[in-house]
Amino acid sequence: MERLDERKLDQLRPVSITPYVNPFAEGSCLIRIGRTEVYVTASVEEKIPPHVPEGEGWVTAEYSMLPRANGTRSKRDVSKLKLAGRSAEIQHLIGRSLRAAVDLKLLGPRQITVDCDVLVADGGTRTAAITGGFVALVLACNKLRQESVITESPILNYMAATSAGIVDGQPMLDLAYEEDSRAEVDLNCVMNDDGQLIEIQGTGEGRPFTIEEQQELIRLCSGGIARLINLQRQILWRSI
Repeated sequence: MERLDERKLDQLRPVSITPYVNPFAEGSCLIRIGRTEVYVTASVEEKIPPHVPEGEGWVTAEYSMLPRANGTRSKRDVSKLKLAGRSAEIQHLIGRSLRAAVDLKLLGPRQITVDCDVLVADGGTRTAAITGGFVALVLACNKLRQESVITESPILNYMAATSAGIVDGQPMLDLAYEEDSRAEVDLNCVMNDDGQLIEIQGTGEGRPFTIEEQQELIRLCSGGIARLINLQRQILWRSI
């Protein structure tokens, strides 16, 4: 089966991560995966939410899409006086995923908020936000070390995310929007560099799917995530 952009079934779209795009945030990057673009900042605050145990830190995330990030203009969440359900679900996923890569005790009594703003949405915005969010998070932690706020990096593992799906009966990696909109099965996967799963979100959009199909999609994601982590290493090798 030929894909619209002539990629192989197990091939990621072109990926680039540009660090230090924001002069004010402790960590930042712009991640591009195909036509999808997400602008990410990581901001440090010397305070923690009430639910966090004494002496520990916290990592959280916020996610939003610009009104014209896709084919039709959408209203900003602020104009609706509440966060859209989709945005809330995605930012919880991003926060959970990033916390899995951090020793919150080593981070100490401070919070890092990772803001993910989608500039262009062409499929895979949540997984791009997680992959770029990790880069911004590490850069923020590195700045804390440089300033002697912390003495040891709290980063436990590299981690990244990507998607896979079944389109016209064929499993394939990293769905662009036109593929995602036709997918029978859609799966998002977050993994660390030890090959351990952090989160899986799999949905039978058009039909139920088997355990064997799920495992094939996870296998595709694993290969893609390994390549994303290799790119992160090239950018962050001096930071962890």
